[in-house]
Amino acid sequence: MARLVVLGGAESGVGAAVLGKVKGYDVFLSDKGQIREDYLKTLREWDIPFEQGGHSEDLILNADEVVKSPGIPGTVPIVQKIRSKGIKVESEIEFASRYDSARKICITGSNGKTTTTSLIYYLLQNAGLNVGLGGNIGKSYAYQVATEHFDYYVLEISSFQLDDIYDFHPDIAIITNITPDHLDRYDHKLENYVAAKFNITRNLGPDDCFIFDSDDAITVGHLSSIVLRCKMLPFTQEKEVDEGAFVRGDRMVLRYDKQETDIFLEELALGGRHNVYNSMAAALAAKVTGIDNEIIRSSLSTFQSIEHRMEPVLSIRDVLYINDSKATNVDSAWYALESQKRPVVWIVGGTDKGNDYSVLFDLVRAKVKGIVCLGVDNAKIHEAFGSMVPVMEDALSAEEAVKKASKMADAGDVVLLSPCCASFDLFKNYEDRGAQFKAAVRNL
Repeated sequence: MARLVVLGGAESGVGAAVLGKVKGYDVFLSDKGQIREDYLKTLREWDIPFEQGGHSEDLILNADEVVKSPGIPGTVPIVQKIRSKGIKVESEIEFASRYDSARKICITGSNGKTTTTSLIYYLLQNAGLNVGLGGNIGKSYAYQVATEHFDYYVLEISSFQLDDIYDFHPDIAIITNITPDHLDRYDHKLENYVAAKFNITRNLGPDDCFIFDSDDAITVGHLSSIVLRCKMLPFTQEKEVDEGAFVRGDRMVLRYDKQETDIFLEELALGGRHNVYNSMAAALAAKVTGIDNEIIRSSLSTFQSIEHRMEPVLSIRDVLYINDSKATNVDSAWYALESQKRPVVWIVGGTDKGNDYSVLFDLVRAKVKGIVCLGVDNAKIHEAFGSMVPVMEDALSAEEAVKKASKMADAGDVVLLSPCCASFDLFKNYEDRGAQFKAAVRNL
């Protein structure tokens, strides 16, 4: 019996462990930290041996293969010891895809991937297809392969999940865009991060499809160095394309398989220039999948925005509070600020990932009337924006941040939580940060 060791006891790791158990492996799961109670319950239900609070090398280094959870860097000592023994280290999506014959639409990118993934899933559901949603969103892909059957999967895949793939093969691969992010995990080298993103294309063949933003300089700049044997469909707001998606006046135009379809931009449920890109990518994926134009049109007009991504919370005394906690990098915050038509009180801050804030300067000068810094160390934000806004204050909790922002805001303003940073200094994750923000707004 082959021995499978899983590192990490959260959604990805527990899902991989369950799949390993179903497929007859001798499974062992190890987590350096404490495992959440609901995940412990799953491990016990499936009778999977595990440890928490540390790694026992004698129980790990005898593995035939290791599935590494995406949150664990490849530089940690236990991973380096595993590799030095010549043991294969792979991601959950690599392991799960070995046992899955469903058609896979896989989305990565620095920004927009969750929205694009959710849109495609919604489109396929509306078309009546038997479809699962997973990867970096929803339930673990491996757990679903172990316990359910779908004809299609729509998978949001982070760069961390793409780091350890070998044979993983999407039928449709999408890169929404690439901007500097997570550089702390990639030796602070953009090239390493870009290479991880492009791993999504490594096994594409002539029958597969690659959908990409041809307005994104980093993506386009790397196309020539990547050998792509698949069908390539660009989406753009800058020019017309022979095949793909583009904007003509007040419409989004889809050209595919010698047919042309258009949709009025004002019909799209999601506003903002960035969401036109997301809608184009989703619509192209739907066209390639064979979904009817009317279903595409109606789905793009009725989709509801996802939690923590430009999510309107409440309007209090004509001040609109928006939860954009998922904006964990500069580019996401740029889109959030760019789409605002009202004066903004901006809640920003957290764990800085090597951010260059200069791309936000013009927007901050034009749109932001006050800043609340929500983080343990706000020095870099004060240095970047302190001279641009009349008022800037610090906060150490969502409740304090909301109270201070509400005092800065006047009727007709927006209070925007778009943190530009990771959440781990004060919160468990971006969902926790968004949930605490929404609770604080409701308590006003």
